[in-house]
Amino acid sequence: MKREEWQDIWENGSEEEKQLLALTVQAIKQKRKDQQFYLSAFLGIQGSFRDEQTYQIEMPVTSFIHNPVGIVHGGILATLLDTTMGMMINKKLPADQFAVTTELKINYLLPGKGEKLRSEASILHRGKTLIVTQGNIYDEQDRLLAHGTATFMVLQKR
Repeated sequence: MKREEWQDIWENGSEEEKQLLALTVQAIKQKRKDQQFYLSAFLGIQGSFRDEQTYQIEMPVTSFIHNPVGIVHGGILATLLDTTMGMMINKKLPADQFAVTTELKINYLLPGKGEKLRSEASILHRGKTLIVTQGNIYDEQDRLLAHGTATFMVLQKR
């Protein structure tokens, strides 16, 4: 993409296009600073342990993640749950191991709306090679929007 194309969007684009352009710049800066993968940076997620058992992520709701009817796309909710559960596990594993998703199940309960979403995850069962987790997504009023479970396989780094 040429500089003139960026400039044309900034000068002549819709507010939504300008927000998307700003989001792109923000994601690049966040990836450079925090070494996140681009998807996490684009989604603007911030995660931390709420307590020893629960990991949570907050994510702003932007037009970038809306579906055509103006609510958060179901695939984004699935990604948020998968990311929350996966980040929690990978932060708990020793440095020579990592985990990948082998199965993900989600129940969508309410549409994703508002300014911000919060996801929380915890471990249900931890074996030697498989870890089963559960997670929930809430809106700003603490309404449960989605519930999911996932299984992760623990692997050795090479």
